[in-house]
Amino acid sequence: MNQKILLIEDSHLITKVLRHVIRTQVDLPCDNVMTLAETRKRLEADPGGYFAAVVDLNLPDAPNGEVLDYVLSHKIPCIVLTATFDEGKRETILQKPIVDYVVKESRHSYEYVARLLRRIVRNRDIKVLVADDSETSRAYVSGLLRSHQYQVLTATNGAEALQMIQGDPAIKLLIVDYNMPEMDGFELTRRLRREYEQRDLIIIGLSGYGSSHLSAKFIKNGANDFLMKPFFHEEFHCRVMHNVEAMENLEALREVASRDHLTDLYNRRYLFETGSMLYRQARKKQRPCTVALIDIDHFKRVNDTFGHEVGDQVIRAFAERLQERFGDYLVARFGGEEFCVVFPDTSLEEAAGLLESFRQETEVASLPIPDGDPLQMTVSIGATDALCSCFDDMMRRADVSLYASKEAGRNRLTTE
Repeated sequence: MNQKILLIEDSHLITKVLRHVIRTQVDLPCDNVMTLAETRKRLEADPGGYFAAVVDLNLPDAPNGEVLDYVLSHKIPCIVLTATFDEGKRETILQKPIVDYVVKESRHSYEYVARLLRRIVRNRDIKVLVADDSETSRAYVSGLLRSHQYQVLTATNGAEALQMIQGDPAIKLLIVDYNMPEMDGFELTRRLRREYEQRDLIIIGLSGYGSSHLSAKFIKNGANDFLMKPFFHEEFHCRVMHNVEAMENLEALREVASRDHLTDLYNRRYLFETGSMLYRQARKKQRPCTVALIDIDHFKRVNDTFGHEVGDQVIRAFAERLQERFGDYLVARFGGEEFCVVFPDTSLEEAAGLLESFRQETEVASLPIPDGDPLQMTVSIGATDALCSCFDDMMRRADVSLYASKEAGRNRLTTE
């Protein structure tokens, strides 16, 4: 995928500042040119090499914005730089499919350029659904979103939108009009909030008519935000960007809170939350689900012989092996030297084959120990696919099987 930025700017000072900001805040390679002629030469030599361009509107050989039209003709998202601002220029610029325009005023302006670049890199992976019965409105909003590189889907009514969201968990943002046939925006928002939290699905309501109470009504029904049509280009993008970044920040916090500090595997809390969800899905869809508990044999001897620092090294190395072997499934540290793997849509027979293979690999592998001989490890494993009354009961049955493995001499797999 093209990951370079093309900087088109005739000021050496501004180029230096922008290159520094892009390098430190975006961490992507940046090529710079100073004229329309150089821009033509660069894009002819590498027409598909740039994912975005930062374009000065006035160049020595293109004083009236000709370079912007040329770069846009190559389907490259453009952030426009301008030294001066007036309403006429703003209207002209915003009629073009640009990402945004920035007035060259201060360092804050250039940091905003970096923020936009980071945003459009991430937006490529975000699906947005636009639900509106007006073809004109759908096309306009979709065009704004595509200029920021979102993956855009459309629906003509609330019922269609509901079905699409339920069928595609990758949809993270819904732009929904109030007045639609079959199911209006309020009802769609209410229905979605029964299944999706605000942190998991962003809903921004729109309306082209009505009183000012519409925004309060939308938000009280679960929307994250609301815009009255017609809205300004900049206001729309700022609202969307603010909500998406808030969702990403929450996801980052949740990810940190879900990880074990020593191994970076998922922790016990996340295991029970997500494991319970996978259990419910298995029951509902009548699909298999296997749970395995894996314990490092005689781990206390490692701590007693080599110390807790080496013990932590062993835990980390073992966690890496687990992640490499079972990374397609849910892998978590249950506590101490005990780990858990949840295999959704996997029978006990299939999971047992994978687990036994891992046990045998662990038995013959060794782990280097500082100032000592390599350490040999074995593991005891207990597994079950019995869909009991809840996920906690599955874990208890897996623990009974693990205890049976230990009682039988360790270094073995017991299934139920």
